[in-house]
Amino acid sequence: MASAHPDLVCQDLTKDFDAFRAVDHVSFEVPQGSFFSILGPSGCGKTTLLRMIAGFQSPTGGDLRIKGKSMIGVPPNRRPVSMVFQHLALFPTMNIGDNVGFGLRQRGLAKAEIKTRVGEVLERVGLPGVSARRVDQLSGGQKQRVAIARCMVLEPDLLLLDEPLGALDLKLREHMKVELKSLQAAFNTTFVYITHDQSEALVMSDNIAVMNKGRFEQIGPPHAVYHAPDTPFVAGFVGEANKINATITAINGQMMTLATAGAEVKVQRAGADLAIGQDVQVFLRPEAIELLAADPGDALNVCRGVVDTVLFNGANSSVTIRDDRGGLLKVALPQTGSFASLRKGDTVFTRWQPDQARCYPATKG
Repeated sequence: MASAHPDLVCQDLTKDFDAFRAVDHVSFEVPQGSFFSILGPSGCGKTTLLRMIAGFQSPTGGDLRIKGKSMIGVPPNRRPVSMVFQHLALFPTMNIGDNVGFGLRQRGLAKAEIKTRVGEVLERVGLPGVSARRVDQLSGGQKQRVAIARCMVLEPDLLLLDEPLGALDLKLREHMKVELKSLQAAFNTTFVYITHDQSEALVMSDNIAVMNKGRFEQIGPPHAVYHAPDTPFVAGFVGEANKINATITAINGQMMTLATAGAEVKVQRAGADLAIGQDVQVFLRPEAIELLAADPGDALNVCRGVVDTVLFNGANSSVTIRDDRGGLLKVALPQTGSFASLRKGDTVFTRWQPDQARCYPATKG
């Protein structure tokens, strides 16, 4: 069970490269024994942040503490941290046992102790008896576990993972998400995980920090980040979302009336910074939209439309509906039920509830 005491604290951490600010006053805490993911697009600063935690780069400003001790000026080899890279960096000329025990040999431990600890950690990652095998004799998933074993045998306070699943094929990536979460729980070690893949972060994390242009836009558990995004960027980046441009025409308590292109919709108010006459953006998840065969009459947020595309996607189909105003709505449709055989050109009605949408002040661009 995760402790309330943080293993990692970053306070106003900043990194400048000449005139470019890669990390901009980032502050956060990671509790002991938790799985913390930093999610963001390429170039947002997440790898730079991880490299500062590891000690490979020095911050321009701010503080970074591990187990309550400041790491500013402490070299990488003196930090209680291990790191797994995307390409794993296993030594092809060494067998598995020598790969895993490399760090222990660097520390000068006796051969007998190294052998014992290597055997124990390989068993814990589900690879008993493979010490004598070569790296090229292992599958991609087994190599991942060897890379983690090589780090965990050093008993670090933090394990940093820089997009370690990026080089794997889709099926193996899906499998390794579950494996990594299980290994983190088994070792009860704090994981700080860097990824641009939202599904990885949502499946594995206790908390996710969504990063954009050097800043954290939201930190929270996966359910909150997905269902209650704080900003338009988070709403658009984490999961799929329909974006509807609108203007607020009335506010009645927690309910707002919005004018869209040729129609009126109702949305639950989620922020105090919204006012009548203001241009807004509404974000609506595809799975929040219901399909109906007929107009229900007086229901809220109902619109007639025609099926534009149907894309089969395994358990679901992604259906695009072109409404009477020419707008497009993407709908997630299960493969069972009355609409399982939906085809291009079919007429349907869409409906969604006011509390299913998120509304934000409109932003340029």
